[in-house]
Amino acid sequence: MSLNSQIQQHPSRVALHNEIHARPPEAMESPLAISHVVMVCDASQREASRAHVAALLRNHHLPQPDAQSIHIRMDVGLFRIRWELHTEFVSYTFTRPLEADALDRLARDQNPLVASDVVPQDWLARLPGECLSSMHLWVLPQPAAGAHLLVKHLLHEDTLVGSDVVDGQGEVFTDFAIHADGFSRMVLLAAHGASGRGGGMTPRRLGRLVQQLLEIESYRMAALMGLPAAREAYNALATAERELAELAQAIRVTSREAEAQLLDRLTTLAGQVESQHAATHSRFSASAAYFELVDKRIHDIDESRVDGLQTIGEFMERRLTPARSTCEWATRRQDALSQRVSRMSNLLRTRVEIEQQQSSQALLATMNHRQDLQLKLQSTVEGLSVAAITYYIVGLVAYLAKGLQKVGWPYSAESSAALAIPCVALGVWWSLRRLHQRIAAG
Repeated sequence: MSLNSQIQQHPSRVALHNEIHARPPEAMESPLAISHVVMVCDASQREASRAHVAALLRNHHLPQPDAQSIHIRMDVGLFRIRWELHTEFVSYTFTRPLEADALDRLARDQNPLVASDVVPQDWLARLPGECLSSMHLWVLPQPAAGAHLLVKHLLHEDTLVGSDVVDGQGEVFTDFAIHADGFSRMVLLAAHGASGRGGGMTPRRLGRLVQQLLEIESYRMAALMGLPAAREAYNALATAERELAELAQAIRVTSREAEAQLLDRLTTLAGQVESQHAATHSRFSASAAYFELVDKRIHDIDESRVDGLQTIGEFMERRLTPARSTCEWATRRQDALSQRVSRMSNLLRTRVEIEQQQSSQALLATMNHRQDLQLKLQSTVEGLSVAAITYYIVGLVAYLAKGLQKVGWPYSAESSAALAIPCVALGVWWSLRRLHQRIAAG
């Protein structure tokens, strides 16, 4: 038994190790017709797409895919299928080999040979999800007589875009147009052997180039999914900014009584801004990531200019920059508005808190004044209490003196009462003071 088999393994080790081999390019040789379809799917449709591919393979008596697979490649007789599960979409790539006379047939026919023609049409029509992108790609040998005339036959010449790729080993052309069948089109002329200016292109390098071209189209469309959300956000942001400006002006001139209402309006606005930010943030973040992938794939194909034509990179930079800027500006505008609302909310809350503190201080001052009055009143009452108690006690002393006169008390009742007044008053005052001290100490 090896040492490694005895070591505790991380449960995701194998999956993470195999991630580096995910979605590898296939080796290809021209001539080929390729149809690529991208379907936007939710969670249930993503699972349905795996079952849909499994049904196709089952109908052709082929092995069933694994329940956890995110990438399937299979030869299905007349065509080869490649199924890939992405984060937001599912892609289907159908590859069909063409005969040696494919150039003549493509140039002659009004409806050119495409890979999707040999795919079961009822199965193709039931692909789960919504179609975001679909493209026909023809991979033809270079040089070939009439190849460039064929490019003009398949593509719209007035919107033609093209470039040399992979150090002159191939030429790629597209018009970025959706044709009558609902598919866009692209033509790749690939060199074999030493015929290209940079030497021949190996089958695996050709497969990698085809995958990069298909991903440019897929990621371009996925990146643009953020554009409608950005345009909708602009309207909501404009409304929110106007309301925020009105609130800022109102805060400057508002009275103390209206501050609570303004704070409520500002809190409601903050909730609306944060809700919209949460609803669009993931879409804008995804678009930014897709735009970066488009840039990376364009860099990877190593373009150089063909006389008289824009390169794919130049076309993308010119046409995608406004959409990218719109998404990026919407994101920055949302962040800035959220921060402004937060600052204004904090400012208004601080103002309300200061005024509340001032009101509390005024209330405390009033309470202190009342307490002082109560203490003065209490002192007055205590003075009266001493006098009243002294009066009653002295009255008792007078009665006592009258009684004692019969048994020989030498002083009259009035004299006894007069002598008792200072003593009784002092005693009552001292007793009350001791009582106050005990209450204060206890």
